[in-house]
Amino acid sequence: MIRLLGDFDRAEEALQDAFAAAVERWPVEGVPANPRSWLISTGRFKAIDRLRKTRRESSPPDPLSLQERGNDSSEPEDYDVIDDRLRLVFTCCHPALNPDAQVAMTLREVCSLTTEQVAAAFLTTAPTLAQRIVRAKAKIRDAHIPYEVPSLPDLPERLASVLHVVYLVFNQGYFTRADLAAEAIRLGRLLVELLPEPEAIGLLGLMLLHDARRATRTTTGGVLIPLEEQDRSQWNQEQIEEGVALVHRAFQTRRAGPYALQAAIAAVHAEAQSSAETDWSEIVGLYDVLLRMDPSPVVELNRAAAVAMRDGPAHGLALIDAILARGELEEYHLAHAARADLFRRLGRTSEATAAYKRALALAVEEPERRLLERRLQEL
Repeated sequence: MIRLLGDFDRAEEALQDAFAAAVERWPVEGVPANPRSWLISTGRFKAIDRLRKTRRESSPPDPLSLQERGNDSSEPEDYDVIDDRLRLVFTCCHPALNPDAQVAMTLREVCSLTTEQVAAAFLTTAPTLAQRIVRAKAKIRDAHIPYEVPSLPDLPERLASVLHVVYLVFNQGYFTRADLAAEAIRLGRLLVELLPEPEAIGLLGLMLLHDARRATRTTTGGVLIPLEEQDRSQWNQEQIEEGVALVHRAFQTRRAGPYALQAAIAAVHAEAQSSAETDWSEIVGLYDVLLRMDPSPVVELNRAAAVAMRDGPAHGLALIDAILARGELEEYHLAHAARADLFRRLGRTSEATAAYKRALALAVEEPERRLLERRLQEL
């Protein structure tokens, strides 16, 4: 409906009118052979009727043009994947929108989270989040942002923002909503089919490799299980094989980017029989490349954790302390959790306790909080 009518709010109104008509007519006339097509057709003509009766907008669209848009031969039928949800993703992730609005719109409009659920993900209030979405919709309307998959020459530039949002959606569902993670993987598959660029391939591999461990990430009581304590026999081997194959495919292009490198790191973990048998030197080397390509304190933190596994906790602790000394990641709970874990491994109990308490004060996700509480109890 958004594609046919060119406006989010108009599409929602039209579909509501169509549902109301279905409630009245289907009990009498029977359910049509193709209910979805009936709803779309009815909604479109309800919107045309509504536009003919109102002149609230200064330049209302020509109702006839709306009626004919469904048969517009200019639609990109030559693409390998024609999917309205994919069109919606590219619209919600348009670079003209604020990055936070891109994620909020995708979670709300593509993944069907409620405004309250999206607000919780953003650690803000529902009214504030609702206004953000309203402004984004107005921006789409006023800037005439098209509801379409971009043309092939424009796809690589636009792909980066879409991949970022898809990964954020995956992360949002990783702990608590398997359906969200599955939706992100589905969108990742569509993107790879549409544009098999190394980073799209790498992101899909990364999500599959992470999702392969889903069943072992938390206890039945909802406590996060660290990687080294997970039952690797329960990992999804089919997903791991597919993820590893995607990593190889991305690297064969010789244009592997940050997502492909992160997927390669996940692949090393996934193929190891245990934490002790993990090739930590390879992981540190991959982080070295990732740090040169995409420098960030979070990548530094992850590299420090890998160095601690390769060279010992004291070496990792020195690297983490250097990051925190620069004033970076001071409010990032995982930095303090990693530091606490290294103190624990060194037998420095009082320092570990203080660091765990700091991490707990900053942590939001309940599975992580429960793990931190467990570590404190063990100390």
